[in-house]
Amino acid sequence: MPLTLVTVPCLSDNYAYLVHDPATGATAVVDVPETGPVEAALEERGWTLSDIWITHHHHDHIGGVDALRKATGARVTGARADDHRLPQLDTAVEPGDSFAFGGETVEVIDVSGHTVGHIAFHIPGAEMAFTGDSLMGLGCGRLFEGDAEMMWNSLCRLRSLPGATMICSGHEYSQSNARFALTIDPENAALAERAADIASKREAGTPTVPVALTLEQETNPFLRADLLSLKAALDMAEAPDAAVFGEIRRRKDSF
Repeated sequence: MPLTLVTVPCLSDNYAYLVHDPATGATAVVDVPETGPVEAALEERGWTLSDIWITHHHHDHIGGVDALRKATGARVTGARADDHRLPQLDTAVEPGDSFAFGGETVEVIDVSGHTVGHIAFHIPGAEMAFTGDSLMGLGCGRLFEGDAEMMWNSLCRLRSLPGATMICSGHEYSQSNARFALTIDPENAALAERAADIASKREAGTPTVPVALTLEQETNPFLRADLLSLKAALDMAEAPDAAVFGEIRRRKDSF
């Protein structure tokens, strides 16, 4: 049976994700900004939480971990490199590791850049990737700890996943990201169409993520920094890909 995915709005613009295996009853939550919405979503569905997966150490992703662990007894998994600044881990993982969840395999990917030690969880059999604040809907995280080359390499790793992979990111930033993306890639018809769809969803109060990787590849300027047409539009035709990415990130930071 396929895994069930539930997007859980938290705080003002965060998302947690519940992943449920109907065959075994295993249920994981990816990041816990706060406990209340997660507990309500579990209770509504009659699910028992077995696992908590952490993408990175920022408080708006781990603020509810300790309370939720205490309430449920769930196992906590996070990056070994971040062990010193995460809630206590039951399982410390490294990029390249994999582990079982229900009947699926979960792969751990290094997506450092926003923070150093940031990881993503990829479930290839279910076509899901939980990217936290690395790859976001039409955007990427600010470079608080890493540099442009580090983040570009991380995004390239994510970009290479199968196109049908649903990218489950940690924030509802798509509408502002769309406005910025149109300043970088104004002739992109797929981007214009996506921006209109995002505006409609936000007016209805509907989340704009997760979203298929193929759509990110077609519309997210941070994944397109190696395209000759985009480089030319930025007057950076001869620049290295990471430098072009860095310029796009710099412009977004002051947008």
